[in-house]
Amino acid sequence: MVFLHAPGGTGKAFITNLILVKVRGSGKIAFAVASSGIAATLLPGARTAHSALKLSLNFARTENPVCNTKMNSRTAQLLQRCVLIVQDECTMSHKLAFEALKLTLKDLRKNNRLLGGVTLLLLGDFRQTLPVIKRGTAIDGINACIKSSFLQLYVVQLHLTRNMCAAIFGDEASVHLAAGLLRIVVGNLAVSAEDGLVSLEGDGTFLDSTEELQKKMYSNLQQMFQDVIDYLSELFFAPGMTAAAAINSQLLAQLPGNIKTFTSVNM
Repeated sequence: MVFLHAPGGTGKAFITNLILVKVRGSGKIAFAVASSGIAATLLPGARTAHSALKLSLNFARTENPVCNTKMNSRTAQLLQRCVLIVQDECTMSHKLAFEALKLTLKDLRKNNRLLGGVTLLLLGDFRQTLPVIKRGTAIDGINACIKSSFLQLYVVQLHLTRNMCAAIFGDEASVHLAAGLLRIVVGNLAVSAEDGLVSLEGDGTFLDSTEELQKKMYSNLQQMFQDVIDYLSELFFAPGMTAAAAINSQLLAQLPGNIKTFTSVNM
């Protein structure tokens, strides 16, 4: 078991795609799954782990976790022949999901080695979302994490640290901003003894008002708004969804035409 610890933007998806192409290009079978549907769209041929591996939807109430995979099913045949399973956003999965996969693979492959001899590549960042336990506390989420499983003893950890999304364009300001954001998450910034605040001087460009944001990033909004690729692709950071929504509303109000809202409906 290999865990690739990678914060956002460090090239995790790029490396994973290369590994999948290499394995599949040699005529072997590689499973690609993810803990969420959004993450599954970033990997070729990927599905959610619950769908692909037939995992239980409620491990909190499961005493003997196993995958609901029938011996003669197509999924079972692929698991018997595969050499690699890749799971993205693994930090969101319950530890019992991995223990269930271990038992299932050993049974399907008639192999007593860990995971039945399959290599499991886990991807994620423990600074992001952990397993969500219904009506649970923060401790319950930590206890449900894979780090609380006995399988953690068999995990080899690798790390990606450089933000490639910023570095690939040679933009030193973006590199500096990415490093500053990571320092905030890790907690490596000095805290003032007087007010308990941290200083963000030099980490990116900070604006004092929405008007200043518009002047700096969208100075010609009414004439250039149709240039989606180059003009509207500029992004900004805001302290919370409420602030971002307010800024978006102010900018949308300046565009010509009527604003229409298309609401999704769950059928």
